[in-house]
Amino acid sequence: MRKLANEELDRKTVEEFKESDKLPIVILLDNIRSMNNVGSAFRTSDAFLISKIYLGGITATPPHREITKTALGATESVEWEHAEDTGKLVQQLKEEGYTIIAIEQVDKSISLDSFTPDKNKKYCLVFGNEVFGVSEEVIKHSDMCIEIPQHGTKHSLNISVSLGITIWDFYNKLL
Repeated sequence: MRKLANEELDRKTVEEFKESDKLPIVILLDNIRSMNNVGSAFRTSDAFLISKIYLGGITATPPHREITKTALGATESVEWEHAEDTGKLVQQLKEEGYTIIAIEQVDKSISLDSFTPDKNKKYCLVFGNEVFGVSEEVIKHSDMCIEIPQHGTKHSLNISVSLGITIWDFYNKLL
């Protein structure tokens, strides 16, 4: 066994990425405070061919040194847009045919391992603020909430971890 060199990784160029077929998924970051989490969201979205990232409310936007540090160039490949009002954005995405799924712990959440995405649907996955989670307004307009099963004492994951787990799960189920 040997570690692969960068040249052996069959990486897409930015242009090849932009021309690639993407998963029918957009990400909405709802008032994320940490620019490192924003950069991580870009990097994970690039890895799994996410269509677009929406940066909602107070979520910082590129270019910024802290985002760039963790995104490693993914802000150039992944399409993104800032939306001041996440509630209005969610309503707009619903009108465009997206199923809105908040990744949040609520009384009627569905366990991630029990959910099977429909290959014929488009999804908007919403990830919330590091302290307060997904806003009540966005939850109110969501079609469903998915919860990542947790069994320890915290029942709380960093947004970049939640995003990675959820996207990986959708990626595997949609392919």
